Amino acid sequence: METLDDKLKITTVDNREALAKKALGIFIGDAKQAIEAKGRFYVAISGGQTPRYFFELISSTPNSLALPWQKIEFFWVDERCVPMDSPASNYRLAAETFLKKVPIPADNIHRIQAELSDCKTAAHSYEEEVRRAFDIQKGQVPQFDLIVLGMGPDGHTGSLFRNSYAPFDKEDLACVVYSMSGDYNRITMTHPVLRAATHLVILVSGPEKAAILQEVLRAERDEVRYPIHTIWPILDKVTWLVDSEAARLL
Repeated sequence: METLDDKLKITTVDNREALAKKALGIFIGDAKQAIEAKGRFYVAISGGQTPRYFFELISSTPNSLALPWQKIEFFWVDERCVPMDSPASNYRLAAETFLKKVPIPADNIHRIQAELSDCKTAAHSYEEEVRRAFDIQKGQVPQFDLIVLGMGPDGHTGSLFRNSYAPFDKEDLACVVYSMSGDYNRITMTHPVLRAATHLVILVSGPEKAAILQEVLRAERDEVRYPIHTIWPILDKVTWLVDSEAARLL
């Protein structure tokens, strides 16, 4: 009988720089494979400090810059409900680190309009944007070629947080996550979208992630306590990239 350890695909690297280089290699490889197979590469990214160097490498590495960017479609897994120029914006992070430096057409950048005053309207608008880009109808789920995720110190991924409805939303492609703690409201892709992807990469770095990573990987599946467990049914499609500090308790 196959165990959890048999399903887990964990690559441990020395530091954040090595992690970013591994992530870039996966990004380039998946892009080439998807473009060769169907002429398009659909990728969704998250925010946070862990992927920053990965983003910077996208815009400064010859093999990445040589990709046919007109065939790459960029989306976001989640976004804070802030203006697009806010320091807290996931879009701003991507724009400043690589999107403004690579030859990608503006129409291929599918950001979440999180600056709208009504978060529900923004979530609905984003869902419609995804459906248009994938040419799918209501009830269908898009299949991203690659989704790049992180993991928070409480075991969340994207903006699928504990004590919210979001990890259990099966009807929508994107939903609102309202903050109960004075933090930002957010918009996030739902778990059916994550599960439908061809490949997911989870970037985990830093000593502050060591305890939660050990906990998440060893605990019984519990999507309430650990929202990242929503991807447990598709672990065969998940690559974990973990630096040595985050991996020290494994």
